[in-house]
Amino acid sequence: MTSEFPGEAPQGAANDTTDAAAPTGAEASVAAVKPPRDKAVRKRAPWSLQRKLIVTVVGITSFIMVLVGVATSAILGNVLEAGLSEQLKSQVDRTASMTRQFIAQGMSAEQILEQMPMQAGTLFAVQTLPNMPTAAVTLDDGTVLALTDEQIGQLTEDIPEQGPIVVSIDDIGTYRIEGQPVSGQSIVVVGLSRDDVATTITRMLTTIALLTAGGLILLAAATAWTIRAGLAPLRAVADTAERVSRMPLDQGEVSISERVPARQADPRTEVGRVGEALNTLLDHVGVSLAARQRNEERMRAFVADASHELRTPLASIRGYSELSLKALDRDHGPSTMQTTEASLERIQAQSLRMTSLVEDLLLLARLDEGQELVYGTVDLTRLAIDAVADARPTGPDHTWVIDVDDEPVLIAGDAGRLYQIAANLLANARTHTPAGTTVTIGVTRDDGNAVLRVHDDGPGIDPAIKDELFERFSRADRSRARQTGGTGLGLSIVRAIVDAHGGAITVDSAPGDTTFEVRLPARPADPAA
Repeated sequence: MTSEFPGEAPQGAANDTTDAAAPTGAEASVAAVKPPRDKAVRKRAPWSLQRKLIVTVVGITSFIMVLVGVATSAILGNVLEAGLSEQLKSQVDRTASMTRQFIAQGMSAEQILEQMPMQAGTLFAVQTLPNMPTAAVTLDDGTVLALTDEQIGQLTEDIPEQGPIVVSIDDIGTYRIEGQPVSGQSIVVVGLSRDDVATTITRMLTTIALLTAGGLILLAAATAWTIRAGLAPLRAVADTAERVSRMPLDQGEVSISERVPARQADPRTEVGRVGEALNTLLDHVGVSLAARQRNEERMRAFVADASHELRTPLASIRGYSELSLKALDRDHGPSTMQTTEASLERIQAQSLRMTSLVEDLLLLARLDEGQELVYGTVDLTRLAIDAVADARPTGPDHTWVIDVDDEPVLIAGDAGRLYQIAANLLANARTHTPAGTTVTIGVTRDDGNAVLRVHDDGPGIDPAIKDELFERFSRADRSRARQTGGTGLGLSIVRAIVDAHGGAITVDSAPGDTTFEVRLPARPADPAA
């Protein structure tokens, strides 16, 4: 006969089931590669700062309040138990003396309580050897209830002669009891109910629990509101940064108007300083993007201007070279040679024009790198006179005036580059003023500096381009006329050379009164001083 536990299959059946359920082939491969669902690692979402702060504050406060409640309950319980023990001790002394005569008469505990009523909740037991002990308890309504043998056995196997103990009796309750001998053969035991103590402690724990729960709810709400209000500037910063991150900033004209609200960027608070810092950063980025856009626009204008400037001489060189080749193919007569010579002269002139433009660009690049300066003692007065002497032949329809002191003004610098400053300023005045304009160049000393001024009484500078006059690729004449257009590099070269010498250049212009002023660190008139 074979017995089987419920739910247990025979061994053969189990093997059959296992074989039938076992995966084979591709199924086994897929099962080996695919991880079990219960073992899949799930990434837990991170807690927000607000949630962490609330949980931390409420958790610590809850722990402290629970500790306080437990300690308070323990202390109160000990106090109540001590009071109950004192009350029991005095009750035992009175009961032992008052019941001595009843015990001598052989009365049971129930009979003694009926003859000598006690307060509700009092337990009384008596044992006179060799008789079995008897016990009874006074109920809340004043009646006396005798304890059964089983309940008496729960008191103790031997009624104690000293020291209070706590016993629990079925259907009666928990009592603190103490025994005392009344004669050589008799012992009485008196017990007081602990229901009042337990009720008091329960009420106190309930009150503490309710107050703790209410306080924690209020604390959580207040903490959440305070933290949310305190972190509002951070949320504003995050929202602003997110909106800015979605803006296309890589090209074109960009204007960043997003800012953290002023009320949430108060620098007097730690979090507000973050908002203020972001606003400052956005201001800086906005200025940088605007400068980038201006540079891109100027670069595009320069590329167009430079392309035009280079295309014209390149076209001329190509045309004259083709003309010369065709003429030489026909014959080598005097007229052909004359045409070829003229073409070569034009090719040379256009080559010089391209060379000048390329050299200007190379000069700016080298000045940016701190190169191209060879320092020596330069007489700025002599330099201004030479610059005017070279400018007169190119501007015979202008009036040229030199205003310098008798003593030379010496500075430490690169003579060739300083001459280029004066030459470019004079060429700028000649190019952008009509015939008959008076151009004055002056050199003076002022507060330890050498000052070079170029003044003209022409129509003045257009206010629309005054702020970008010294920027590279800036053109006063947007047309590409050969006489007035230029490449927009002259004044930018002047400023680059002045900056390289540690000086400064300014312009003050009004109709009939335009002055370019260059200030450079001067040297004493006597180099040996």
